[in-house]
Amino acid sequence: MDSSYGNFSYSQQRSTQSPMYRTADSSISSVSRGNGFDRSAEVSSLAFKPTKQLMAPDQQRKFSGQSSRAHTPPSFASLKGSLGGSRSGEAFGKFASSVMSEHGDEHRPHLPHAMPGLAVGTATSSAHSAEDQLKGSDPCLVEMVTTEIVQQGPPLDWSDIAGLELAKATIKEEVLWPMLRPDMFSGLAALPRSILLFGPQGAGRVLLGRCIASQLGGAFLRLSGSTLVTKWLGEGEKIVQAAFLVARCRQPAVVFISEVDMLLSAQLSEESPVNRIKGELLMQLDGVLTSPEEHVLVVCSTSKPEDIDESLRRYFMKRLFIPLPDSTARQQIITQMLSQHNYCLSDKEVALLVQRTEGFSGLDVARLCQEAAVSLLHAMPGADLTTMLPSQLRPVTYQDFENVFCKIQPSISQKEMDTYTEWNKMFGCSQ
Repeated sequence: MDSSYGNFSYSQQRSTQSPMYRTADSSISSVSRGNGFDRSAEVSSLAFKPTKQLMAPDQQRKFSGQSSRAHTPPSFASLKGSLGGSRSGEAFGKFASSVMSEHGDEHRPHLPHAMPGLAVGTATSSAHSAEDQLKGSDPCLVEMVTTEIVQQGPPLDWSDIAGLELAKATIKEEVLWPMLRPDMFSGLAALPRSILLFGPQGAGRVLLGRCIASQLGGAFLRLSGSTLVTKWLGEGEKIVQAAFLVARCRQPAVVFISEVDMLLSAQLSEESPVNRIKGELLMQLDGVLTSPEEHVLVVCSTSKPEDIDESLRRYFMKRLFIPLPDSTARQQIITQMLSQHNYCLSDKEVALLVQRTEGFSGLDVARLCQEAAVSLLHAMPGADLTTMLPSQLRPVTYQDFENVFCKIQPSISQKEMDTYTEWNKMFGCSQ
């Protein structure tokens, strides 16, 4: 967790029961401090239970012991065609970070330090009410939400995301702090409980959503607007309702909705079946915005902010532009990607790569590095890869990058970037 939270004695509480982030037995302390939410409630009180197997001890140690190498949790890679499945244009990996703590996602909020201003009883009552509603829901639907929309994986730190310093600072200061320390923000105007992240694909919006959940020590639920209006059109509104019920049971929780423009488009006709999903989503957003005692945060993402009905922009109290990576961020990505391979590039050649990737998204830069590394294998058509050791491959050189620049071009046009910049000037919060 960001060190700034340590000033108020906030560290993520560890849990031996959490189906989201398990930790090795050796790291469990009999006395632990939380970020304001008690995970000690019994799991049996939940109206539903995930059926996915908890991570094995060796996997727990793997997640809790890694600090600088990029790693992708198996559950992310295995979700195909699901509501929470990762889009290729949304995330581009992780970067070097300090040792990350394991977080739990139990459902009952409680403040062990008795900080003033946190409505513990009301939030707990909300969780119980959500449990009661889940008991009457379709078990198969709840099972699908629990296993596919609730995403599992190791926690993220801000340093795992290259660049985006303005967006990260805004989220920490104006979204996370009010949730973690409501006693310090009492009496102020309505605090942000729903935010919109907009910008080009592959810039790191999903990573930001996952990091927010990690900083809250909460569950991360991911919905896809495109999947809701295609594959799950007939059941879309029920899935949205169930997802928010699960979030309230597991609060603190982050509900992340990608491609939200497909649900809130101004182009929807009155007869469109998508309107049922839209109506349910707006009702849930109203519930979140009018229930400040609940610890549920809605993070929506879009690469087409101009398509969102202008009358619905008011639902997003913070609208943050997530731009392409600057030169410093691109250098971080390139360095991290190269660290996973044997390479032979001088500082001058790395600087030249950073210069030549101007206008690339984070995903574009990552693909460029991957293509350069794979090109080594293409240059060995007769080699037996089944018996070859990684040490037998020659180092990646600048010439390998030179050879693949013709294949990997920026996926975002300057016209698109101009559109984002103009929309940000008019409606964004990070001008």
